[in-house]
Amino acid sequence: MNRRFGSVRARATLGATFVVAVALLAAGTAVLLSLRSSLTGQADGQAERSARTVAAQLALGTPYDRLSSLDDDERVVQVVDANGEQAAATEDLERISGAGTSVPRAREDTGDDLSEEAGEEAGEDPGEGGASGDPDDDSAQDSLEPGEIGDETRFADGSATVDGDTADYRFAAVDVRDPKKGLLTVYAGASLAAERSAVRTALTVMLIGFPLLLAVVAGVTWLVTRRALRPVEDIRREMAAITAAADLTRRVPEPDTHDEVARLARTTNETLAALETSVERQRRFVADASHELRSPIASLRTQLEVGVAHPGLLDVPGAVEDTVRLQRLAADLLLLARLDAGEGPVAGARVDLAALAREEAAGRPEVTVVVEPGEPAPGEPAPGEVAGSRGQLGRVLANLLDNAHRHARSAVTVTVRRAGGQVVVDVADDGDGVPGADRERIFERFVRLDEARGRDDGGAGLGLAIARDVAVRHGGTLTVRETPTGGALFELRLPIA
Repeated sequence: MNRRFGSVRARATLGATFVVAVALLAAGTAVLLSLRSSLTGQADGQAERSARTVAAQLALGTPYDRLSSLDDDERVVQVVDANGEQAAATEDLERISGAGTSVPRAREDTGDDLSEEAGEEAGEDPGEGGASGDPDDDSAQDSLEPGEIGDETRFADGSATVDGDTADYRFAAVDVRDPKKGLLTVYAGASLAAERSAVRTALTVMLIGFPLLLAVVAGVTWLVTRRALRPVEDIRREMAAITAAADLTRRVPEPDTHDEVARLARTTNETLAALETSVERQRRFVADASHELRSPIASLRTQLEVGVAHPGLLDVPGAVEDTVRLQRLAADLLLLARLDAGEGPVAGARVDLAALAREEAAGRPEVTVVVEPGEPAPGEPAPGEVAGSRGQLGRVLANLLDNAHRHARSAVTVTVRRAGGQVVVDVADDGDGVPGADRERIFERFVRLDEARGRDDGGAGLGLAIARDVAVRHGGTLTVRETPTGGALFELRLPIA
């Protein structure tokens, strides 16, 4: 599409103008046809009234020279006998076509009847529109009694020349049986000049008014569309500025309306806020990861440099410990990166959390695993079976047990049970618990409470963050509350497979 007409505003204007043009064309055609039909109907009524007025006079035996309608300049009347010859006509009627029979030119010196030349000039079939017709019409005419007027009125378009002026007429034909002269047909015409003038005037008005109306529609549509799309252009301009400046703190303007554009602006701002939070979280993650990696790397390098200079002073156990810490930290960062990339559980995989808890508790003498309501009967599903990744869920339980071991005084209890449509794993310790203000903050990345920071084995503050992310990816939740004895109770809820 041409770039000039590629905008929404141009397409809306063209579409609206086209629709209005089609509607105006259809409406104009209907108006013209209706106007023509109405005026033609009026002409039919006038012609029929004139024809029946003359027919009524003829039915009473009125002589031709006393017919009142023949002296009316506004009427065109012709009376034709059964042979198709003109018996009487309006004064000054020179020529008629389309109804009745041709009118002869009167000789200057006599009032004689028809001349052959006049009939040839008329070019009319003597029987056209006259008394002759199909057999049904003939039988209807023959059935008329003397002084009776036919019920049927026949209409036709034609023209007539009166005193040198030719005009179009609508003719009505009525049969009547004169008591003395026999069967006669009266043709009366009503001028169509008013109809033609009205139709021409209406057509002229439409030809002038329709283009002006289309121009108004196009202009109004252009202006209204421009005003409606102005907030969209403001949003686009602000988004372009945000992209160029890479400043996610800015927001697009929200119009003070309740339409689609306002909802678009609000959704855009919500997206920008989420993007800002994500970018800020990523920046903090990179900064915290760099800080956490710097310490073990610096310690390991120092030990290796001392070992190179003084081999006897090399602290091999310390170097191994720092290396293991680096390895765990790198594995945690890699797992978080995969979770942020959208990695989820494998479809169709199932894991028994009760068996998995026993595996993770093996080698930890302070951990006790309790399964409710006990071991399943043969053929029954495992009480703790869920859909998910065995490796990721094992990592969740391991992180929860490591955290409980770090803060427990003497014992850690793991309880696996069912609650509704979920499998619940409770990991409780007999430590000092988690303060209420920190029960959500501890699930943030690289967050460690002061007590944990003071310990040598405090970790990097990623274990609980990884555990919650994995739980959410499996459609579950991970929360913390207080045990009756004051310790921490971590509750993992996952949907049953």
